[in-house]
Amino acid sequence: MSKLFLIADTHFGDDAIRRYENRPFGSAGEMDEALIRNWNQVVSPEDHVYHLGDFSLPGREEQYLRQLKGHIYLVRGNHDLLENAAYRSMGFEESYDLPVVLEQFWILSHEPMYVNENMPYANLFGHVHGSPLYKTFSGHHYCVSVERIGYTPITLEQIKEEIGRQMAPQC
Repeated sequence: MSKLFLIADTHFGDDAIRRYENRPFGSAGEMDEALIRNWNQVVSPEDHVYHLGDFSLPGREEQYLRQLKGHIYLVRGNHDLLENAAYRSMGFEESYDLPVVLEQFWILSHEPMYVNENMPYANLFGHVHGSPLYKTFSGHHYCVSVERIGYTPITLEQIKEEIGRQMAPQC
């Protein structure tokens, strides 16, 4: 049975983001190798991965996409500058420039969206990397920027479990 994974802000090939976000790698090449290795250790060819934006440096998407397992869907971020058709032609299963809703509850977006406890939704997003202005998760959101998830895709089931624990009554 296939699994559904999420990840955001890989920024493959981008040495500036490595330095800016203080990623624990000596170079962009070392970062790319770790991201690809981590991805392929948990994702199988039949799994589905929603990448919530900022995949790679422009023009280098195909070289990274060919190395990654799974059926990959891109919810475009502010660094994903091409048209959706271009991303599909590279090998992404689909590319979206608007948020995607899964299971009538999970809103997948690049940037965080406003949700509160009175809404019947939870937002899964990236964009904020390791910013201390945002919690990694609450009962209504989860940040899947690579800095928050150990540079490894996370399953939707893992997210549901963590949010469920957050929502459980505290004794």
